[in-house]
Amino acid sequence: MSLAPELRVIGRRENLRDRIRDALRAAIISGELEPGVVYSAPALGAQFGVSATPVREAMLDLVKEGLIVPHPNKGFRVTEMSEEDLDNLAAVRLLIEPPAVRETVPVIPEADFPHLRELAQDIVDAAELGDLVAYVEADHVFHLTLLGHTGNRFLLDVVSDLRARTRLLGLTPLLRGGGLARSAAEHHELLDLVEARDPVGAELLMHRHIGHVRGLWAGGAKGTP
Repeated sequence: MSLAPELRVIGRRENLRDRIRDALRAAIISGELEPGVVYSAPALGAQFGVSATPVREAMLDLVKEGLIVPHPNKGFRVTEMSEEDLDNLAAVRLLIEPPAVRETVPVIPEADFPHLRELAQDIVDAAELGDLVAYVEADHVFHLTLLGHTGNRFLLDVVSDLRARTRLLGLTPLLRGGGLARSAAEHHELLDLVEARDPVGAELLMHRHIGHVRGLWAGGAKGTP
């Protein structure tokens, strides 16, 4: 596991903490940091090429998000999610995200299309590089940017939290089987529907997309809802 590439654009100290937190969150979601395992700040700092202090600060942020729990004098343990928990998370996301995407389709300015395409391409590029941490983070940025056009910050907070608690432990075998690139391409397909001003089509695709979270991407036997 290598987390260091995620720190390419770091500048100021506060950005360092933020970038480490985002990279760790993505590593937890993708399964690069394994559920139930205790990780120490010094060991992770060595992978990032930084001291333990900003890593420890970032991990304390993730404690507040419920993604890890502290183990005194040892480090932090990644919390485990039951299959029932993940099913319930996906069910809530299906209630919220597809209708929200439908609402954004008529209001996204054409001038914003190129930026959204760049964000979608970041996901494709990460898949092609086999960088699961970058993939998860790019996916997170894309969807929150898209939903940001609703103008509803409470919606963004809820979706961000639900996505952070999701586990995509099936991404590694999906990557090995060549399926991750195909899944990444769905983001461009979604933008095709957005640019065509097809809200119903975008909603249906988003429904299928979230279905993958509990199917292909989760590594389980569940299919698309």
